Amino acid sequence: MPHPVRHPRRTAVVTSAVAVVVGAVSVFVVATTELATGRSPLASGQRLAQCKLGARQGGAPSHMCAREGQIIDVRLGDLRPTQPALGHDAVHYRLGRYTSGKDQINRRFVDWCRSSGLLDVVAAGPDAKLSDPTTFTCELRPGEENEESRSQMRTVVIGRGGRPYLTGGHHTLAAFHAMPDGGPDMKVRVRVVANLGGLVEDSFWERMRTEKWVWLRDADGKNIDPARLPGDLSLKSFGDDRYLSLAFFTRGIGHRPRKMLFQEHHWATWIRESGKVDLTGWRSDDPASYLKAVQNAGKAQISLPRQTVVHNGLTAGHLGRRTKLGEQTLARLGRPLTHESPGKLAYIPEGRKVAATR
Repeated sequence: MPHPVRHPRRTAVVTSAVAVVVGAVSVFVVATTELATGRSPLASGQRLAQCKLGARQGGAPSHMCAREGQIIDVRLGDLRPTQPALGHDAVHYRLGRYTSGKDQINRRFVDWCRSSGLLDVVAAGPDAKLSDPTTFTCELRPGEENEESRSQMRTVVIGRGGRPYLTGGHHTLAAFHAMPDGGPDMKVRVRVVANLGGLVEDSFWERMRTEKWVWLRDADGKNIDPARLPGDLSLKSFGDDRYLSLAFFTRGIGHRPRKMLFQEHHWATWIRESGKVDLTGWRSDDPASYLKAVQNAGKAQISLPRQTVVHNGLTAGHLGRRTKLGEQTLARLGRPLTHESPGKLAYIPEGRKVAATR
């Protein structure tokens, strides 16, 4: 019996057609599954393909490939804020100090090194610039980070399209953004806490809320939608929450700083809403009344029993309430600008002048 004639081309066409059908079914199944779980259809595959393409071309696009725990370099202008307001005076203090020349090594380089996971600064020449890390020296070099130094870093969550969402350190980085040697093109090193680039928008923000990686209250304490978050780190993009500034200045006086996100936002909400803090006569343009307001806020904080719920289920103990007023820190806070080591409040007027020019 003669053998049937095989047609290689026809066989290849049939095989390809079957593969296309199978592939289409696979795509449908993956897309359906990912939609059901809140993931973007084919997002993971697309990100993997783009990462591979980027690697072949010498660098993956944006930060799609960033892994949890990885340290990445980012432009300040590419960071997306996760809070709608800042305590503007907490930024003004930094700007005033950064431009004062009072520190032996300018404080902005200390803050850059610590924020970047490189511990303290050890040297900075007179021409050192934030925009050029080769002009100053940190205690550690990139690649030498340890557990302690990594814990001091600013952190991000990667969102759709590889966008980095800043989850801590808004005040420091907003100050860098406003500095003459900083700005949106300046680069900083940040630590990735999660890559959620595979989630659709609603699921992304749901996860951000669940993990408490976002603060969705404006400068007046009103709830907002994520769409109303600022688009960049310029100070003018943020509302001014004066109670957040007050909470910042009570560090070491009424509470101890903790390694937790939005610690002072909770205290600021309590100061605003509890009615426990006497702010009669508080004027932010008067150092004496500002110092008195900080003192009153600190006294109110330490008067709280440890188990008192301050805000959102967090107790005074969780939020670092001190048992005694930090008298020495309070005394330092009020030192005038003429002192060899001025207090934080003394830098605010000069910082406001810097902010007004940006």
